[in-house]
Amino acid sequence: MSSLILGFESSCDETGVALVRVPDDGGVPALLSHALHSQIEMHRAYGGVVPELASRDHIRRALPLTQKVLTDAGVSLTDVDVVAFTRGPGLAGALLVGAGVACSLAASLDKPVLGVHHLEGHLLSPFLSADPPEFPFVALLVSGGHTQLMRVDGVGEYEILGETIDDAAGEAFDKSAKLMGLPYPGGPVLSKLAEGGDPKAFKLPRPLLHSGDLDFSFAGLKTAVLTQAKKLGDELEARKADLAASTQAAIVEVLVKKTLAALDQTGMKRVVVAGGVGANRLLREQLNEACALRKIRVHYPELHLCTDNGAMIAMAAAMRLQAGREQANVEYAFDVKPRWPLDTLV
Repeated sequence: MSSLILGFESSCDETGVALVRVPDDGGVPALLSHALHSQIEMHRAYGGVVPELASRDHIRRALPLTQKVLTDAGVSLTDVDVVAFTRGPGLAGALLVGAGVACSLAASLDKPVLGVHHLEGHLLSPFLSADPPEFPFVALLVSGGHTQLMRVDGVGEYEILGETIDDAAGEAFDKSAKLMGLPYPGGPVLSKLAEGGDPKAFKLPRPLLHSGDLDFSFAGLKTAVLTQAKKLGDELEARKADLAASTQAAIVEVLVKKTLAALDQTGMKRVVVAGGVGANRLLREQLNEACALRKIRVHYPELHLCTDNGAMIAMAAAMRLQAGREQANVEYAFDVKPRWPLDTLV
């Protein structure tokens, strides 16, 4: 016997729906199907996410994606045992759409519902990979506006070791790209452009690299990129790849060095990298190389699951239920938490 969890993600500009099967014998939950719609093209004209447009698009996409997921898995809606949704953090309006759809479906089926922390979804997403980690581990969570190093002893057992005090790594990528005149979404465009540039072309700061703690700060790097772009003036177009490569190198060096310091501090021999920036090729190469020398295992989500998605929400719900950290309920009144620190979870 097993149970099916239907998960909804709608925290920002991706609508994700997924089905995860949870074995009753306590085995690892398995992803049956998932579907994702990105709003990148819609928001590109505005140079960033427009919350009201994001919310309206989630409304349009949620049910068609749900039908696709059910069809792909070969099951019907009545086969679903639990409905999960992203409760926060994120854009309030976007979160309300996912919560409303999930709770309405659950009520119509008389099935329990469960609100999930978006960042916990990212944190546990590597368990969906072909090489899932084992507890305990150090986690580098680099998702959108969040950059955190955490000690993870189990589901719901999270201790923040360090976090960003201003701009997160993802914001540093996106804002630096915008300063260079790169199109939205800037981070992936900057990373692609950097492949053809010289990472040593410009001497950019590595904020807090030698601070002695595990906190991050990338606002100063963004300012340095702005200063360098202005200094280049008409030469910027010709040197854009070099500036992109130098910017990426600075961000990645800080992430790698701080992660290694967290491993030294905790004595852990396993690290998990999760979130959108976890797909960055240079970060993976440098972290893999550094950890191989120390005989430390590194785990990542599958590349297509690094971005926001419903699979990670269904998986987090499944693992919380398995661990006894949560009880799905049949109270269909709901709220959302646009701001919700991960270390407040139990």
